[in-house]
Amino acid sequence: MSAPGLRPAPPADEATWQHRWEEALASFEIDLVAAEELLRVAHLPGVAEVAELSSWHPPADLGPLPAPLLARAQAVLERQIEVAGLIAQAAASSRRQMATTRALRARPEAVPVYLDAQG
Repeated sequence: MSAPGLRPAPPADEATWQHRWEEALASFEIDLVAAEELLRVAHLPGVAEVAELSSWHPPADLGPLPAPLLARAQAVLERQIEVAGLIAQAAASSRRQMATTRALRARPEAVPVYLDAQG
């Protein structure tokens, strides 16, 4: 048993430990590809998709990252940071577009400028 605040020790079988980490990194990579694709096609996810994504929980009991996977994990982290920035930019752009749309809708109907007093 590990002390509170300490990471759990890797499993006794080193091959299993590394395989579990490889699966976790592969899962992160799949999620990144999906997020990048959503940004590329400007897709607005549905309620079910948002619910599924919001139910994500980090993998548990993996232990420390195996040294041979460090470069891959760093590359995944860099992509996650990049995609997070792109998502923030897309959200800001969407908010600006919504504000513009609201402003256009809020204008009063056109009032005639000239009055034909003779006819």
